[in-house]
Amino acid sequence: MVVHIVFFKFKPENRQANMIEAKRKLEQLLGSVPTLQSIDVGINFAEEERAMDMSIVTTFSSKEALEAYAVHPEHLKVVAFIKEVCEYTKVVDYERADA
Repeated sequence: MVVHIVFFKFKPENRQANMIEAKRKLEQLLGSVPTLQSIDVGINFAEEERAMDMSIVTTFSSKEALEAYAVHPEHLKVVAFIKEVCEYTKVVDYERADA
């Protein structure tokens, strides 16, 4: 199994509304992208300086399934929105043994 985690730092303009919209758009990918097995989207409540604003944890059956997700048209629409409203993102991808 492949785990794909992304952390998001949103621009200050319309920050809260953009986080809610990004969460909605990301959660809709579960029914739209066949290779996406699961997605957990969380808006951060910690106020530490080092804190990010939002994260997603997604799972895929393989690296190839993650690659298919990356170029899927529905995912790319969400990526375009994220690029407009975020200052930057960080990613972690890793393989784990199936439970």
